[in-house]
Amino acid sequence: MPGQFYQKHVDAFVGKSSRKVSVVTYLNKNWRADDAGELVLYSADDQHLATILPEAGSCVVFLSDEFPHEVKPANKTRYSITGWFRID
Repeated sequence: MPGQFYQKHVDAFVGKSSRKVSVVTYLNKNWRADDAGELVLYSADDQHLATILPEAGSCVVFLSDEFPHEVKPANKTRYSITGWFRID
């Protein structure tokens, strides 16, 4: 939905780090830069690493407990599939 976002976080829960690898695949055809909704990745020491537009066919893979990330507010509905490789 337009306006949706996720604040900066890591995907591994404190004290329960079963999520090891995060995967995000984007399904948004004809996404433009002014549609916003970017994924922003940071290093463990909070340095900006990358800003990724949610364009159809793009796939982002990162270590769940090492890379804080956020999703900027989108100006239209943003579609993605997110999953985790886990060790339980």
